[in-house]
Amino acid sequence: MFDYKRVSLRPAPQPALQPAPRSTRPELRAAELREQRPTTRSRIQELQQRVQRMQGPAVSRTLESLPGMSGVIQLRTGEAYAVDSPSLATALVAGPSQAGEWIAFVGIPDLGFEAAAQFGIDLERTVVVPHPGELWLSVTAGLLDVATVVVVKPPVSVGAQQAERLKSRLRMKDAALVCCGEWPRSDATLTITESSWLGLGCGHGRLTARRVVVSVRQGGPVRHVSLWLPGVDQQIAERDHEVITLSVAQAG
Repeated sequence: MFDYKRVSLRPAPQPALQPAPRSTRPELRAAELREQRPTTRSRIQELQQRVQRMQGPAVSRTLESLPGMSGVIQLRTGEAYAVDSPSLATALVAGPSQAGEWIAFVGIPDLGFEAAAQFGIDLERTVVVPHPGELWLSVTAGLLDVATVVVVKPPVSVGAQQAERLKSRLRMKDAALVCCGEWPRSDATLTITESSWLGLGCGHGRLTARRVVVSVRQGGPVRHVSLWLPGVDQQIAERDHEVITLSVAQAG
């Protein structure tokens, strides 16, 4: 006969969950740590980049430039530059673009994509806002979250307070600004003082090269640099280092 009084209705105790045992052998333990280090290191680097992006870098950094532009000027993050020519602005930012940086153009509706690509701009990492209107300043400030260099052509004159606020954001976001036009207290001003084209004969032919002289004002005496912008090979180079074929020289 079944004696139900002796049967316990309490659930049987479950064994406690134990953490997975760690290797006691030194060589196995060292192998586990080596597997964890890359993941930990990458997470630390990612957090450091996020903090730096929010707080701003301790020092500015020098951006890459095209070989032909290195003697003109090298852009630095946290700084603003003024130029008087869209082609000169495009040549300045082509170096950072080729190095993998994101570039943005604001308020330049007549930007030629084919010409920009020939100068070296990577169009896959380029943002273009051709008609920002009266919101140009907000658009420019917002693009500094993603672009390392922003080229902007303001529709109106820029006030000193506006320039200073944007300068602070440049330092915070580790970015640079190139303005097509005047910019208050710019770190450097570049102007084309001489310009001539090669390739046209007596009313016929096609343009093959452009010779320019760029004046650079950057805290000291004005410097003058002669450039091909571009040369007959469609490359930007200093004129002292460029050879022109005889036929092109005669046509010019």
